[in-house]
Amino acid sequence: MAWSCKTKIHLGGIFLSFFGWVSSCVVTFVPLWKNLNLDLNEMEIWTMGLWQVCVMQEEGAMECKSYESFLALPLDLKVSRILMFLSNGSGLLGFLISSCGLDCCKTWEEKTTLKRQLSVCGGVIFGISGIMTLIPVSWLAYNTVHEFWDETVPEIVPRWEFGEAMFLGWFAGFLLVVGGLLITCSACLKGTEMTTMPLAACREPTQRVNPNSKVK
Repeated sequence: MAWSCKTKIHLGGIFLSFFGWVSSCVVTFVPLWKNLNLDLNEMEIWTMGLWQVCVMQEEGAMECKSYESFLALPLDLKVSRILMFLSNGSGLLGFLISSCGLDCCKTWEEKTTLKRQLSVCGGVIFGISGIMTLIPVSWLAYNTVHEFWDETVPEIVPRWEFGEAMFLGWFAGFLLVVGGLLITCSACLKGTEMTTMPLAACREPTQRVNPNSKVK
């Protein structure tokens, strides 16, 4: 079965958005949003996430402690938790809706208008999911930079720095937005199948010569 250019772009957008959604889910729960290296004790590395703070020893041991109360958290962590949950939920919803809008999907095969509307809706939801991932990551990154260069804090005090989860969060949000744009743009294209004709059909029919006929 030959797929049209529209279907290929739609599938590419779904794959990008799905990979971004999985990465966003990983970012939500890993305690690697911020890193803290202590000059007085280089054998310990502190890491912080949305749910807990962990300390890693040089031997490989890792101890984590969850935050005791949601209400006691700073405002940026509260909003980041909510936005990341909304991003993960909307990303899953966008994946289901945009999958139903595929031309190769047998569901509502004859309702092309409905499929186009589902594709547009799924692409927009993916884009919103990506924005909701980029907002908390960028907000915490801004606060980290602001606290790092705060002149009121003595230089001897250790400073938090970017963790691996922040970079993965930016990457996930970018994939969700790009995937959503591809899905939305594919709904505006007309599907033209690129079928290949058999070799025998491309040949010109040859006239059969009767062996009993005489050549004049």
